[in-house]
Amino acid sequence: MVKNRLKEIRMKEYMVTQTEFAENVLGIDYRQYNRYENGTVPTLETALHISQKLNRTVEEIFYLE
Repeated sequence: MVKNRLKEIRMKEYMVTQTEFAENVLGIDYRQYNRYENGTVPTLETALHISQKLNRTVEEIFYLE
């Protein structure tokens, strides 16, 4: 199962709401971001986009449990 550290990153490093993080930091729709934070696995393209925006590797954000 693929898990992610999106909420952890958002809360510890940015301290903003899901909406602010999704729209202002990642440039994606907040409803879709909410799904990712709650367990939906993004496409590879979206995962790469998120990792670029956060200046991290995909493996730092998404991991297998």
